[in-house]
Amino acid sequence: MRFIVGSVDGNTGVFLVKNEVAKRLPGDAQDLMPLITGEYGPVAEYADVAGPEIAVSDIVPALPVERPGTIICLGLNYVDHIKEGGYDIPDYPALFMRGRHSIMPAGAPMVRPTCSEKLDYEVELMLIVGKGGRHIKEEDALDHVFGYTLFNDGSVRDYQRKTHQWTPGKNFDDTGAVGPVVVTPDELPEGATGLKIESRVGDEILQSANTGDMMWSVARTIATISEYTTLEPGDLIAMGTPPGVGHAKTPPRWLRPGETVEVEIEGIGICASPIVDEADLASGAAE
Repeated sequence: MRFIVGSVDGNTGVFLVKNEVAKRLPGDAQDLMPLITGEYGPVAEYADVAGPEIAVSDIVPALPVERPGTIICLGLNYVDHIKEGGYDIPDYPALFMRGRHSIMPAGAPMVRPTCSEKLDYEVELMLIVGKGGRHIKEEDALDHVFGYTLFNDGSVRDYQRKTHQWTPGKNFDDTGAVGPVVVTPDELPEGATGLKIESRVGDEILQSANTGDMMWSVARTIATISEYTTLEPGDLIAMGTPPGVGHAKTPPRWLRPGETVEVEIEGIGICASPIVDEADLASGAAE
């Protein structure tokens, strides 16, 4: 199944999507958490929802999980991206965390901060944890996935390089776009592998690869992360980006205010983000 969390006429809800038409799920859910936790019963019960049809284009996306407990991101997961960044091939994934203020829904502005012009794009597969746990075995890990969505891991590169931990450059407010569609695992290949993954601005293709090129699979990543921390329902895990990022191009290709960057994964959808300058946003010039 395919879900979108968003608002129509100012009323937020969860919508089941079929062929660009959506129907609102019954109940007062403001995000996917009641479905993830089973509060609304088995997800399969919502395969057929009664009620009026709504065009997907009329839904203003919200975050699929309004307040995720943990947002864990995997870096250096595609060999060619590792090489373009000048890193050695790691034998353990480069893991870092994002805070809630750094993420925003698909369609919302991605903000280039006033302190830097080096805002970069990174198309990524993101999974939403459905069943939590610790010391999850790799062979059982896919049972812990509620669904898959899109992530644009907007990165302020000069600030990312200020520390070995990457934290500043990965946590500027409103730089990580999530959504809008969440697809349940039954509609995708196992582990969401073998899917075309791409980023672009207009007709300019920035990145184009395949999720089958990931070094650490979804299952292996979940197992690895759960070695050191307890995963909980609604946690978000981003699976790293393929080659073609802006800082590795000659000359570097930074995102500029006025552009709209799109990230797309086959079978999931498109996440589009207009780029605005922080100063313009503060003054109201970007509205």
